[in-house]
Amino acid sequence: MNSQYIDVNGLRIHYYQAGTAGSPVLLLHGGGTDSAWLSWALTIPALAQTHRVFAPDLPGYGESARPNAPYSMDYYIALLPRLMDALGIERASLVGVSMGGGIALGFALRYPQQVERLVLVDSYGLQTRAPWQRLSALLIRLPWLNAATWWLIARSRPLATASLKALFADPSRITPELMDDVMTEVRRPAAGRAWQAFQRDEVRWGGLRTNYLDELGRIAAPVLLVHGAQDSLVPLECQQEAAHRLPNARLEVLERCGHWPQRECPEEFNRLVAAFLEG
Repeated sequence: MNSQYIDVNGLRIHYYQAGTAGSPVLLLHGGGTDSAWLSWALTIPALAQTHRVFAPDLPGYGESARPNAPYSMDYYIALLPRLMDALGIERASLVGVSMGGGIALGFALRYPQQVERLVLVDSYGLQTRAPWQRLSALLIRLPWLNAATWWLIARSRPLATASLKALFADPSRITPELMDDVMTEVRRPAAGRAWQAFQRDEVRWGGLRTNYLDELGRIAAPVLLVHGAQDSLVPLECQQEAAHRLPNARLEVLERCGHWPQRECPEEFNRLVAAFLEG
């Protein structure tokens, strides 16, 4: 697994690459404290056996640049074709978790000719409201509260561990090694700034800004939806509705699994995704 950097329209983007043969696969991580390593460290080696795998840190995350930018769904979707061009990729399968799933969906709708297959993991972009919608919209717009929260999490491993438990059905899967990596992310300069900007743009008083449900009929590529049965952030009903509306899709629900199945149930997750990418 190679750690590399590439210039994309003046932005220094960090990414992991593995595999020397097979069609390209682009892995897109989620928001919050996430990064390419946190989401995909257990997935990259499995997929690299038969594919050329690329896992970038999106701007504002991991080791990539953290510019003063309008971090939004449109911002990240517009980045992807430039990133693929810089990597020499004309067409790829996209695997996205949470926010990364929403980005992959938006990209597939805007650039369908560049998408071979699509894997949506507990994906954003398929629901009308967030949990506690109006309260969430209010809290996101209190900058002092957001700054204080990130400051405390960066300085308290127990608090960071407690916040990560919202992503897992089985807290015992939160290993010390995983927490070491989480603490590295929350202690980076400007940690959380991109996520807070994204949330302010997405979480409105009346609902979520991005909802692709009515557009799913336009996606012709094969789609695999993977969802943790105990996901407390994205309702399973949203994924079921998406599977019904997509012309060429199937839904796999992983039991005893939360919002991060690629980390909580990696063996089953990798088996499903690898088989789907092989067709």
